[in-house]
Amino acid sequence: MQEKTLRSRGLFLTAIMMTVSLAGCLGALDSATKPRATLEAYPLLIQEGEMVTFDARESDAIEGIITAYRWDFGDGETSETVTGFTSHIYNIFGAYTVSLEVENDQGGIDEAFTIIIVNGVPTIELTYPENPRAGDAVLLDASASTDPEAAELSYQWDLDWGVDSDGDGDGRNDIDSTEPQTLLMTNTSGLYVGSLTIDDGQGGIVTEAFEINVSARQFNIEWKERVLEQTWSDYLDEGEEWTEEILPGQQGRILSFEAVLELENDIIQPYDNFSLIVSIPEEGFNEEAETEGGNVTQSENAKATIIATDLNPKGLDEVIEADSEEMVLRTILDRRGQNFGQNPWALFVRAIQTNPDSAVEFLPDPDPGNDWTLTLRIVIHEPVITEIAFE
Repeated sequence: MQEKTLRSRGLFLTAIMMTVSLAGCLGALDSATKPRATLEAYPLLIQEGEMVTFDARESDAIEGIITAYRWDFGDGETSETVTGFTSHIYNIFGAYTVSLEVENDQGGIDEAFTIIIVNGVPTIELTYPENPRAGDAVLLDASASTDPEAAELSYQWDLDWGVDSDGDGDGRNDIDSTEPQTLLMTNTSGLYVGSLTIDDGQGGIVTEAFEINVSARQFNIEWKERVLEQTWSDYLDEGEEWTEEILPGQQGRILSFEAVLELENDIIQPYDNFSLIVSIPEEGFNEEAETEGGNVTQSENAKATIIATDLNPKGLDEVIEADSEEMVLRTILDRRGQNFGQNPWALFVRAIQTNPDSAVEFLPDPDPGNDWTLTLRIVIHEPVITEIAFE
C-alpha cells in the first residue's frame, strides 16, 4: 500500500513538472515582441468614385522587420502588401471603418483603425413638358431631386447655352435661376439646350444637360374684304401745301384705292386749281391729279381723283406654321409680289392757284384760298388668323 502511494505521488510530481514546462513554453510564445501600427488616410472625406491614399510607413517593427500589411477597407474588399502604402476607390456613399494589421518577423501583430466618409452625389430628378410650343413658358421642375445624406441642396440653372447672359463669352456657365423650379421662356421655336447643376454643400456636385424641342404653332388663315375710309378737311391759301403720312397696309393686302379731293365754295368760274398727290416712295409709286370743274348746273365743286386697282392678288386660305400670330401676319403680307403698299404712304394737297385774282395789284385778293376735303377709300383683303389647337 505504501509503495502504491509513493508511485502516485511520483506521477503527480511528474505532471506538475510537465505543466510548468509547457507554461514556460507558452510564456515564450506570448512574449513575441509586437510591432506598433500607425495609419494615416487622406482625404478622410471624399465623393463617390474618388480615391483614398493610406499610409502606414510610420509603423514600427520594434524588433526585426515588418513582413506584412493587411488592409481591410471596410467595404468588403481587402488587400495585403509588403509596403505600408496603398490606395483604394470607394464607389458607394457611406462611412467605412478601415483596419490595418501589421505583422513583424517575430510573429507580433498590431492593429490600427481609421474612418473614411464617402459623400453621396445628389440625384437629379428633372421634369418638363414634352411638347412645348413657341411662346410657352416651360416649367422646369427639379424639386424632387434628392441627396443620400438628406443635405440641403442648392440649384444653378443655365437655361439656354445659346445665350451668354453674363457676357463672359461662355454660354454654358450662366446662372439664370437658383430655385428648384424655374420657367424657360420660349420666344421662338427650335432646340433649347441648357443644364442644371446641384450642389449638396459637401463637395457633391452633379450636372445634367437637358434638351427641349420647342415646336412652332399652327394657324389657319382665312381672308375677308374690308373697305377702309379716311377723311381729312382743311383750308389752304394759294401756294400752301398740306401733307399726311399713313400706313394702311399693316393689317392686310391692299387691293385697290380711290382718293378724291373736293374743293368747297368754288361754284363761280374760273375754278381754283389744286393738286392731289398719292406717293409710296419706297415702292416708286407716285400719282398726281389736278382738280377739274364739276357740273355747274348740279352745283358740283371742283374735284381731283386718283384710282388704282389690282395692286395685289387676293389671299388664299391656308394653314401656316409659325411662332406667333404676328409672325404669321408678317409672313403672308411680305411675300414677294403680294406686298404692295406695306411701306408708308404720303398724301399731298397743294393750292396751286385760286381764282379769281385781283385785277389791281394793291387791292386785296378776292379769292385767297379755299376749303377742301380729301376722302381716301382703300379696299383691303385682311387675314383672319386662328390658331389650331393641339391635343
